[in-house]
Amino acid sequence: MTETKSNPWALLPLFIFLALFIGSGVITGDFYKLPVVVAILIASAVALVMNRKDSLTVKMERFAKGAGHPDIMIMVFIYILAGAFAETAKGMGAVESTVNLALTVIPQNLLIVGLFVIGVFISLAMGTSMGTITALAPIGVGISHQIDVNIALCMAAIVGGAMFGDNLSVISDTTIAAVRTQKTKMTDKFKMNFLIVLPAAIITCVILFFVASGSNAPIDVKDYNWIKIIPYIGVLVAALFGLNVLVILSAGIVLAGGIGLVDGSYTVSSLFQKMTAGIFGMSELIILALLIGGMVELINHNGGIKYLLDALTRKIRSPKGAQLGIAGLVSATDLATANNTISIITVGPLAKKISDQYGIDNRKSASILDIFACSMQGLIPYGAQLLTVAKFASISPISVLPYSFYPILIAICGLISIFVGYPRLKPSTNKNGI
Repeated sequence: MTETKSNPWALLPLFIFLALFIGSGVITGDFYKLPVVVAILIASAVALVMNRKDSLTVKMERFAKGAGHPDIMIMVFIYILAGAFAETAKGMGAVESTVNLALTVIPQNLLIVGLFVIGVFISLAMGTSMGTITALAPIGVGISHQIDVNIALCMAAIVGGAMFGDNLSVISDTTIAAVRTQKTKMTDKFKMNFLIVLPAAIITCVILFFVASGSNAPIDVKDYNWIKIIPYIGVLVAALFGLNVLVILSAGIVLAGGIGLVDGSYTVSSLFQKMTAGIFGMSELIILALLIGGMVELINHNGGIKYLLDALTRKIRSPKGAQLGIAGLVSATDLATANNTISIITVGPLAKKISDQYGIDNRKSASILDIFACSMQGLIPYGAQLLTVAKFASISPISVLPYSFYPILIAICGLISIFVGYPRLKPSTNKNGI
């Protein structure tokens, strides 16, 4: 197989997408002026025009391969089930009852902190930021409507909690990818990673407490029905047992639909209509996921990702420089691919070579890969996480960025750990990975 040549021009579709998506919003002051689907369609068309050595048929097949990547298709299935669950639960009153319960039990000035902390536990158990966001975003929207807090702040708190587990959970795709590519043990990587990001989580809680502390608007707390809360309780409990996110969401749909049928909220016909409406409501995100996956495959084949890898490893001269290089590599690759798992898998083998060459602990290189991939993933406005919360909240993903404290803080903590050599753990006896 011919090795892919480095080619900076291959990144042109990505820059066009960013220029259209972000630039039009900055210029017009309205990030909805140009639909993001139109921006990615234009960028995808540019990617297909490039590389004239191949026929359009070959390039379309390559595009389809990228769109059909297992990670992309799993995301599509999550979107489908997430839409059906969210709409079904909302239609039978689950969201309203859950929000009223939260308003009754949790002090008003701790509601946003509570969303972050709950997101932390769910994502740790579930191993996926997308599943966590699906479970919590409707509740966050409902809470923001009841208290005097910016809805973007609520969504940012949820994304932050979701990224905590995405970065640390032993069943997270990113964690598994980081551990396997760096040939270290899961438990060793978890200890190293946890010590680095724990300060970020604590500081995030403090910031969220003070940012939301000025919300003293009167709250109209209504009655809640424990029966209607069962779908969300079921989702949380299933997550704590570590069940697959697709199983969890499917069970949530059955629970919400079943309760709705029993209490008269639904007829069989109206239930199916509600599920269908929820699925169609996620169609924009599904189209985006497919088009981004296809465009990234073309960028990768044309040498764009190779260019990033070469450019960021050229000036590595020391162990600290090597760690910064790994952080920059995985961040830039995630910026280009909008998928933290794919970015870790792409950069992982090269990161292992760099780590071996400069004597970097495999636990540290695995942690760096995961931390900076998750940090970038929580900050890119065209990533699945911000797009999803923006969809649930009917806001622009750009509006969530000013409140994205946790993704920024884990990057800062990651950089500090590189510069000061923290944490210093005993040498690992593991030589063969997990």
